[in-house]
Amino acid sequence: MRAVFSLVTALCLLGGCGAPSSSPSFQSTDITGAELARSFQLVDHEGRARSLEDFRGKVLVVFFGFTHCPDVCPTTLGDLAQARRKLGAQGEQVQVAMITVDPERDTPEVLKEYVTALDPSFVGLTGTPEQIAQTAKEFKVFYQKSEGGTPDSYSVDHSSGTFVFDPQGRIRLLVPYGKGADVYVHDIEQLLVTSA
Repeated sequence: MRAVFSLVTALCLLGGCGAPSSSPSFQSTDITGAELARSFQLVDHEGRARSLEDFRGKVLVVFFGFTHCPDVCPTTLGDLAQARRKLGAQGEQVQVAMITVDPERDTPEVLKEYVTALDPSFVGLTGTPEQIAQTAKEFKVFYQKSEGGTPDSYSVDHSSGTFVFDPQGRIRLLVPYGKGADVYVHDIEQLLVTSA
């Protein structure tokens, strides 16, 4: 009898007993409860003032980039456009926003052309250099201008992770660069199920 009890106890410890866990199983980094990304006050590519609260009700996917970015930004936009297509009808519950780290060149008009090229629902966000600096600080994002051969040919080094908020506006995930569309699909589906 003691052997049977020991076996049952071991199985419970390994597999869990009782009701199945409702905790989501993310493929990216769970940062739920982190003291960052609590707010922003920026302008979208249509010239409208935008804050984090404006996007409540949808899964919000935010990354920092710029329109002259040679690789990270277009790859991230491509992955997110593909993920939104793969989500089918659930894709309508996802809002992608790129916050520029190059407000000098990335006017609302330039941002609009860039971010909507792969998906017309995508939003570009900009502001004054001070607003961008404050927002980057709030998200704990690094960016720094890297001088080029001419004054206008500079680049901007920046953090490449993507932040994901649940429909309640809470920061939940940090997706490292290069994870691909399927990680976004999986984790966004998890957020939509657990937030329903």
